[in-house]
Amino acid sequence: MKFKFLSALSIVLIISACSKVPISKRSQMNLLPESEMISMSLSSYGDFLKKNPPVTTGSDAMMVKNVGAKIQNAVTQYMNKNKLSDRIKGYKWEYNLVNNNEVNAWCMPGGKVVVYSGLLPVTQNEQSLAIVMGHEIAHAIARHGNERMSQSLLVAAVGIGLDLYMQQKPEQTRNIFMGLYGISATGTMLAFSRNQETEADKLGLVFAAMAGYDPHVAIGFWERMAAKSHSGATGGVDYYIKKYTSTHPPDDVRIRDLKAYMPEAMKYYMPK
Repeated sequence: MKFKFLSALSIVLIISACSKVPISKRSQMNLLPESEMISMSLSSYGDFLKKNPPVTTGSDAMMVKNVGAKIQNAVTQYMNKNKLSDRIKGYKWEYNLVNNNEVNAWCMPGGKVVVYSGLLPVTQNEQSLAIVMGHEIAHAIARHGNERMSQSLLVAAVGIGLDLYMQQKPEQTRNIFMGLYGISATGTMLAFSRNQETEADKLGLVFAAMAGYDPHVAIGFWERMAAKSHSGATGGVDYYIKKYTSTHPPDDVRIRDLKAYMPEAMKYYMPK
């Protein structure tokens, strides 16, 4: 009887937790309150910055903040216009550049963004940086972290119940969060699925376009990433590029999909 009750309760929770991702309209399951995801991200983000002090001066640091602010404003306007402001409720946007050779960037729930200095030689300019930051911000707006964590918690909580599991095992819950986000002193990539990466590619193009950046620059950027990832090097910057691209769709598939989605992204392009 208890098992049947928990099973029925789980079904109700799953149905009630279904929502749609903005723009793509894909249905997803988010079992956790986004406020809890944001709370965990604030703690992790603060710990990361203590070990990796952000760059506070110079044109590169200013560029990261400016690009982030432009995308933030565009996303906020879109969410407000489409009655989706609850999607970013509680966000405390922040953009930081850190000195690290990794070709990497990420955004945690709540709008906490980090760009690694190793990414800038590959982006080469503000426009390409906007493509990357738009992609990372898209992960947060699409609540990909919540979606992945919900899936993991359901597996872990079988036979116990989600609420009971989170109450009885708060440390395990946090470990699942850290396992998905993989934020460490060296900063590994976020553990999203390839489907989520593709969705973030498309939403990222739209967010960059809304902020006044031509989405077409994404093709050149990913071609440079592809060239680096196939350079045959085994260390240094190329090592991190290989690690970055290995968690994402294959280069040729990604570029093909971006080209196919470009006409849709251009509908949102608003040159400044």
